[in-house]
Amino acid sequence: MVLKNLIGKLNNKHFLSLAGNGVMSVLGLVGYAILSKFLPSAAELGKWIFFQSTLTLLDTFRSGFLTTALIKFYAGTTKERSTEVVGSVWYLGILTTAGFLILNLLAFLFLHGSKDMEVVLFLQWFGITFIFTLPIFIAGCVLQAESRFDRLLYMRLLNQVSFIVFIIVLIFMNRLTLQSVFYSNFISSVVTSAFIFYKGWARQNTLFKRSKNCVLEIYHYGKYVVGTAISANLLRYSDTFIIKMMLGDVAVAIYNQGLKLIEVVEIPLRSMLATAMPTMAGFYNQGKKVDMLYTMKKYAGMLTLMLIPVAIGAFLMADFVMPILGRKDIAHEAANVWRLFMTFAILFPLERYFAVTLDVIHQPKVNTVKVTIMLIVNIISDFVGIALFGNIYGVAILTVFPTLVGMFIGYYYLNKSMPFNFWSVFSVGYYELKLLAATQLAKIKPQRVN
Repeated sequence: MVLKNLIGKLNNKHFLSLAGNGVMSVLGLVGYAILSKFLPSAAELGKWIFFQSTLTLLDTFRSGFLTTALIKFYAGTTKERSTEVVGSVWYLGILTTAGFLILNLLAFLFLHGSKDMEVVLFLQWFGITFIFTLPIFIAGCVLQAESRFDRLLYMRLLNQVSFIVFIIVLIFMNRLTLQSVFYSNFISSVVTSAFIFYKGWARQNTLFKRSKNCVLEIYHYGKYVVGTAISANLLRYSDTFIIKMMLGDVAVAIYNQGLKLIEVVEIPLRSMLATAMPTMAGFYNQGKKVDMLYTMKKYAGMLTLMLIPVAIGAFLMADFVMPILGRKDIAHEAANVWRLFMTFAILFPLERYFAVTLDVIHQPKVNTVKVTIMLIVNIISDFVGIALFGNIYGVAILTVFPTLVGMFIGYYYLNKSMPFNFWSVFSVGYYELKLLAATQLAKIKPQRVN
């Protein structure tokens, strides 16, 4: 009975979203560890990493263009409207994919004789991989919009686990090569897409139920969101480029080792954002703006307060954890970088939830401008930090500024559209945390305060 009650409590969208992000992070690490150990050379591993990184960066155009748009226009709507939205996203997804395939083909015709094997391999495999990941991408958007994180977890597990299984089989057959890794990745995408089509999770039957007005609506919304996504990726990678240019490869290794453990914040943050956005979009689409704003305060406030003890624990445990999870020869410096990041990681939920809410209330252009300003501030902060401190710590310390800038810009424009007290985020978050604890311990009926 106790086990049944425990399973019942864990069978909710919040836990499933968290479990999905956590499990996929672990499986990604396992897959990387296997390839790094069994691929014939480090050069081949580097080629595979280059392919994955470049594919992810280019996929930002497709995912940034359509993911938020589908969730925003889909959640909380009628069956007819949701069908029209998914069909329109399928149509735009096919057009976007076709555009990249044409560019891929033209590049291959001109560069297939190149001596740079990384470029040749990418051009050989990008197009076909991009095609068969489209159904996976669409299904992921639909399942998130429907808050079906159980199905989303199954889909991701099938894709990642099948890839790892294929790799292990190749190892036992003594056939693991770089080309066989590409084949394994392709086959796992085909298997996952076939499963998705069989289950109907990608809603492929909606393609011919799109409408011109809906396509244009999603296009005009998505063109701003994709700018935000690209700027966010550049924001993420700009530190590495500047550090490499000014401080060298060892500094890059130290910085990235310290940055890796920021996943202790990113995993729950991504998970709660994934569950909160469909709920907020549903409220907004139904005209329940007060409920939408309360939901934003609830999640942002709860997560901010929950991160305070996590940040304190990370600060105290950094020197113990870092040598276990990373290289020992740079562990001390990387631990200090992690400490610096964790001190202002408690600002992440506010900045992200303000951004998501702006998307929900149909102001993606503000987010595009905001992230662009954050990118500029980050680049300036990196150069100033290195000039002042002469080491990696200068970058880590001044990285707080773009986060602060993003948070306050988000609040300013959100408050203009839907006025609310900044500090009410924390009071609502504190109340909801107490309510959650009381509900779990005493099973009282939940109530709500404004």
